[in-house]
Amino acid sequence: MFFGRVKQKQENDRVPPNQHVTKKFPILHHGSVPKYKEDLSNWNLKVSGLVENPLTFSYNDLREFDDVSVTNDIHCVTGWSRLDNGWTGIYVQDVARKVDVKPEARFVVLHAEENWTTNLPIEDFLCETTLLAHSHDGKPLTPKHGYPFRVVVPHLYFWKSAKWIREIEFVKEDQPGFWEQNGYHNYGNPWKEQRFSWD
Repeated sequence: MFFGRVKQKQENDRVPPNQHVTKKFPILHHGSVPKYKEDLSNWNLKVSGLVENPLTFSYNDLREFDDVSVTNDIHCVTGWSRLDNGWTGIYVQDVARKVDVKPEARFVVLHAEENWTTNLPIEDFLCETTLLAHSHDGKPLTPKHGYPFRVVVPHLYFWKSAKWIREIEFVKEDQPGFWEQNGYHNYGNPWKEQRFSWD
């Protein structure tokens, strides 16, 4: 009993207010799911905006970066949390080094399929826990979870972790994205319950 209580306390310390833990991986998104099948010859990731060396990476280009594997917890604005997620992918810091981000860049806009966007401060995007992930829990991402690459920003609500990423744009001024323009909080800290614009 003693060890069980300690484990429960530790788990509770990892779950933000008014979240419930699930072992499932719920699927929530706006728009349709892209169907790339196995042909990624036309897929690419553009890195643009306030950078010295704008680049467009093919899928194979990105796979040439060193893979890293990390474990973290994720929290959805709709109220679920999933603990101990295993991700494999690329540190976004490694990608940013290739393009040489200009000092005046203060925000990042993530562009996904169907013109979906989300925004975050550059320090949140470039922190050491942010990943461009291609695998989850030891398996390639499924189409519904963002195949072939998705962003993972574990310290913010999970809508900030854009699925089906196609462009990373470094900008000077903040540019609220799709959900931010439709009532979600502009920053999205789960520990402060920043779910909506009025929170």
